[in-house]
Amino acid sequence: MKFRKVSALLLAGAMCAATVVGCGKTSSTSGTSSNDATKAAEDEEITATITVWGPAEDQSIDNGEWLQNMCKKFNDEHPKWNLTFKYGTCSEKDAGSTVSADPSASADVYMYANDQLQTLIDAGAISKLGGSALETVKENNSEAMLKTVSIGDDVYGVPFTGNTWFLFYNKDIFTADDVKNLDTMLSKGKVSFKLTDSWYIGSFYIGNGCTVFGADGTDEASGIDLKGDKATDVTKYLVDLAANPNFVNDADSAGITGFNDGTVGAFFSGTWDMSNIKLDKSKVGVVAAPTYTLNGKENQMKAFAGSKAIGVNPNCKYPQVAVALALYLGSDDAQVSRYEARGIIPCNIGAASSDKVAADEMAAAQNDTMNNKSVMQPTFKGMSNWWTPAENMGKSIIAGETTKDNAADKTAEFNEGANNGIVK
Repeated sequence: MKFRKVSALLLAGAMCAATVVGCGKTSSTSGTSSNDATKAAEDEEITATITVWGPAEDQSIDNGEWLQNMCKKFNDEHPKWNLTFKYGTCSEKDAGSTVSADPSASADVYMYANDQLQTLIDAGAISKLGGSALETVKENNSEAMLKTVSIGDDVYGVPFTGNTWFLFYNKDIFTADDVKNLDTMLSKGKVSFKLTDSWYIGSFYIGNGCTVFGADGTDEASGIDLKGDKATDVTKYLVDLAANPNFVNDADSAGITGFNDGTVGAFFSGTWDMSNIKLDKSKVGVVAAPTYTLNGKENQMKAFAGSKAIGVNPNCKYPQVAVALALYLGSDDAQVSRYEARGIIPCNIGAASSDKVAADEMAAAQNDTMNNKSVMQPTFKGMSNWWTPAENMGKSIIAGETTKDNAADKTAEFNEGANNGIVK
């Protein structure tokens, strides 16, 4: 992200609007914070203690104390701001429950996983961006990435990495052309896929026109559409897939275990598994998910995609400082620095195109998936109804309980459960 100093006046305006939206009403506390922020200017002397929460890995000595060093640099670049930082450990996946439990006692700035966004909004624990802060985020992120931190037209936080899955393959078994299509791959070697994992199985259904809260995951009223032949035909395809002798269901780490011992030629996972691969890295290819052929037509598998982002607490005393820090921690330089320290793949357009990141095959696969071959994982509360029915559908296929003969009925049950939380 191109980082620029954002005027305190514009930041204050953003924070005022954010507090109203985040809390669902205007409170006396939010009014006071907004007025204080509006009076502040970039050249005004401010002495403050800012509390920042992030995952332990960002603060560890082994990773160069990335968070502490970035905050120090931020302080150095604002000579009129005399800042002291207090650090707390809170992983992105825990931020939704931890920050929402008591927003007023939580960090001014924190990292969160975007699937918790609605929870944070409902608790009045996250600010929406406005003014030049919003423009900075919009300018430096793809439309797909921006949607992961948006509800409607409102943007909450600064994304710093994508969260999705893609394909790892053995170059000795599959060529670059082979991995463009799953059925081609299955004709040449063993492929492992998490068919019983609800985060993965939906990629086939969505690839054939089914939708999860609309085509882009942002239409809550539309619910989940697994109706008719478009869904039933996918179920039949998956029945054949499970029966294919070259298919391996990736349960209990069967995919990466087989990949490492040579019995599996490809598996689907994400950045978190690269360090677990024992195969010579020169033999490992990484690309976005392939197409699959259904009824003579090639459909693109579409992974669920999300992000991790930096949020600002609307209860903070110095919103102009907190927003500026959030932008700084999500800037191009910060994302590249974090990539060097921890291997966290940047999502900013500028950071992703830097020499170091652009040369990384896995980074290219993740960003290609995020921008072109995925749908945003919806953040609506109704999404909680998806996970168990989707998992059970995969298990039913693997167990042979779902067949081509009863595929229509089983798919209808899946659709009912995904929409109503009824687990068949």
